[in-house]
Amino acid sequence: MKIILDTNFLLIPSQFKLDIFSEIKRIADFNYELYIIDKTVDELKGIIKDKGQKEKNKLAAKIALQLIRLKKVKDIKTKDNKIVDDLILDIVNKNYIVATSDRILKQKLRKKGITLIILKNKRYLECQ
Repeated sequence: MKIILDTNFLLIPSQFKLDIFSEIKRIADFNYELYIIDKTVDELKGIIKDKGQKEKNKLAAKIALQLIRLKKVKDIKTKDNKIVDDLILDIVNKNYIVATSDRILKQKLRKKGITLIILKNKRYLECQ
């Protein structure tokens, strides 16, 4: 099973002091591999460079980039120049789980019947 980590989901460790990787291991009682969309790195770098962003958001993005490298999260190459959410919607099928905090993306994925990993009560992850 492939689990795609959305950009905003990767900000959780810094924002809520939660180890998303151990939490995924806790709730996923099956073999899985973690992935990001290649444009996710661009989004995180954009947050870091954006002068309008708060420092805590920049720090969260820096930590996310470090975690991607440290945890050896694989990336899915895309050719389109769409935003990450749209690329996720284009790619996913029943062989994917998407980890996201984005309300609109969650609604669209539920309509497609895609399993989600979400943050609950700002303290733990849950598979839906």
